[in-house]
Amino acid sequence: MKMETKRVISPGAEEILGKKFEVLDKGFVRLVDCLGNDGAIVQAARVSYGKGTDTKRKDRTLIRYLMRNRHTSPFEMVEMKFHLRVPMDAWRQWIRHRTANVNEYSTRYSIAIDDKQETEPDKWRFQSEDNKQGSEGFLDIETGKYLSQREEELHNLAKQVYNERIEKGVAREQARKDLPLSNYTEAYWKIDLHNLFHFLKLRMDKKAQYEIKQYANVIGNEIVKKVVPVSYEAFEDYVLDVFTLSKLEQIAISKILNGADCEDISNELFENKYERQEFLEKFKRISLSSQF
Repeated sequence: MKMETKRVISPGAEEILGKKFEVLDKGFVRLVDCLGNDGAIVQAARVSYGKGTDTKRKDRTLIRYLMRNRHTSPFEMVEMKFHLRVPMDAWRQWIRHRTANVNEYSTRYSIAIDDKQETEPDKWRFQSEDNKQGSEGFLDIETGKYLSQREEELHNLAKQVYNERIEKGVAREQARKDLPLSNYTEAYWKIDLHNLFHFLKLRMDKKAQYEIKQYANVIGNEIVKKVVPVSYEAFEDYVLDVFTLSKLEQIAISKILNGADCEDISNELFENKYERQEFLEKFKRISLSSQF
């Protein structure tokens, strides 16, 4: 059996390769390399000759089947390498996704990047009352102006202290220790498509932190969508904005469809208030979608 070894290239990737997509005030994302496309996923799934395709329609059907049934290994055949500039607080969340290959800018060897994320007066967010790790709503503009002014003062002081240490010969690895989390860092980040979709599922979610969500939206909508358009469509349809129903939730919906009151059933079946709230949110989404 002779198999074709021609490199699989994504036309969409070639169009945007190296293009810098700006994020936040001083950040960016750019695709610097890519291996594979939708065809590579089909090829891996069929383990057949050459392109491993029949027709575009059949390829699309297969990709959607794989995504729908969580057959993930064929999606690992596609890899993308990104160059990022991102604030350190967002990068701490980002690096939690340990299924990638990472090489980060080192402030042990090099002078720290002189960019810090700045907050506009109308962008200071309140702590969420329902979500301990989230935010909601914005502070008034006058308070925001004061906070932005104080932020600028803090950034300037941190820069001044850092530069003083460097000028006096303090080791870079020690001089950096008081730099704020708003400092930008840079990294190369290489990841396969299966794990990239997992990253996007979490970081494009409405509950994700605003800053990292901006990066995820750019990566998803401006880059991945162009590199693997069929797979990304399947990801949007079957993964991105999809929720599951637990056994109890299925029982609750069954009872509601048979005439039971939604509030009564949720109080009866869900002892934990957070589970009850999650169910009510899901049922609301189901009720809204059934109107169309």
